[in-house]
Amino acid sequence: MKTLFLDLLKLFSFLIIIALIKCTPSESGKSKYSDTSMVVDGTPVGVMLTSYSTTLIANGKDNTMLRITIIDKNGKEITSAENDLDVYVKGSGYISNTDESKVYNVIDSSGVTYAKCKLANGVCNLKFVAGTIPDVIKIEVKSDSLWTAGHEIHTVPADFVQMKPTSDQLPETKVYINKMIGADISFLPEMEAKGKKFYDGGEEIEAIQLLKNHGFNFIRLRIFVNPENKNGYSPEIGYCGLAYTLKMAKRVKDANMKILLDFHYSDYWADPQKQFKPEAWEGLNFEQLKDSVKNYTSRVLMAMKEQGTMPDMVQVGNEINHGMIWPDGHISNPDGLAALLISGVEGVKKVDSNVPIMMHIALGGINDESVFWLDNMIARGVEFDIIGISYYPRWHGTLDDLNSNANDLVSRYNKPLNIVEYSDYKKEVHDIVFGLPDNMGKGACIWEPLSWGRQIISEDGKTIESILVYDSLSELYLNRE
Repeated sequence: MKTLFLDLLKLFSFLIIIALIKCTPSESGKSKYSDTSMVVDGTPVGVMLTSYSTTLIANGKDNTMLRITIIDKNGKEITSAENDLDVYVKGSGYISNTDESKVYNVIDSSGVTYAKCKLANGVCNLKFVAGTIPDVIKIEVKSDSLWTAGHEIHTVPADFVQMKPTSDQLPETKVYINKMIGADISFLPEMEAKGKKFYDGGEEIEAIQLLKNHGFNFIRLRIFVNPENKNGYSPEIGYCGLAYTLKMAKRVKDANMKILLDFHYSDYWADPQKQFKPEAWEGLNFEQLKDSVKNYTSRVLMAMKEQGTMPDMVQVGNEINHGMIWPDGHISNPDGLAALLISGVEGVKKVDSNVPIMMHIALGGINDESVFWLDNMIARGVEFDIIGISYYPRWHGTLDDLNSNANDLVSRYNKPLNIVEYSDYKKEVHDIVFGLPDNMGKGACIWEPLSWGRQIISEDGKTIESILVYDSLSELYLNRE
């Protein structure tokens, strides 16, 4: 009887602890986007984690909020969810509650320590505090058998020199920038090589023409340096290299559409988790590396210009908030990153000084890090014409976060903005960007809509009803020009 009593007491104590460590809910009040992005009840399929900065100073104090929710199969947050959560941190830093009190830690069977917490009203807010060792920290949040959420936070040395731009470094953009309803369809040659065909209204149609017929006016093309290399994106074949890019560019221009060219400056995917140096540039000293960036950029653009398919906008780097061409251009070396970006910009201007140049950071609703990156790069002499951001709710916050960040950035930096990667919330993304003040929102570009994410094309290549939103968006926003 005594043993049973003690067991019940332990269970009761554990339940009390769990109740006390329920995470702080979000601010009350209904968002204008609540009906779009949230449901009261639903079947959970995954955990979603937003880190409100993924670059921190390794000084033992710098920190960021973590927001955790549970989503259904449509990516909507379930506001009644009260799931238990296990939060794992690998790297230099730790998790605390938002009031800086300690979280309840548990050691699993393999000896790994993790934090246990619980959703309250569908949300859990925590804080991540950076350690004192520069590191790449991986955070994972698990809940039973649901799809795990993860984020990567890069911490930079404590002596990182933070800079802010002066007013004369924030001139108004003078070059003309077209409004965009765009699509990155760089997978298309690979899909067609496998026999993929497309249909609209029951009739077979070429994919680029299909998109144009539904209101798209821009196609985004990514380009890798030597994707045909053994460790490249497309060994031996070279998809998304210069030869394939030239062919795609001709198809786009033949359809009387515009091109956004996206330089990855890598043989492989470049994003916040990886920015591998091209094999051909290994072993170069820094001056040679800068020259290679500049000359490669010019060489690609000159080939496109000579073909009569000069891009209408150019990205110098892809999702570069953690830098590019690591390690030389990692964000922990801001002077090196700025120098490489300046070289890329010079390469563009050498071919055509009137082409709008974009800097692309993957930080849709993440204001703290957006400001950190833009402040430090602009202050170090990086000049460009338009801010590009990615927006995937899985990592980049709510629609309210996106709206708030976009409005702040155009006001703060006197630069127009484009949501250059997204998949979810097609109408809302365009309404937000085209709703920015003073015509500073220049549009958006969906990522791989022919084959990925919240699709507008079925697996058998047929248009589905969701594509019709683009007919309406084009009528509403492009026809205003």
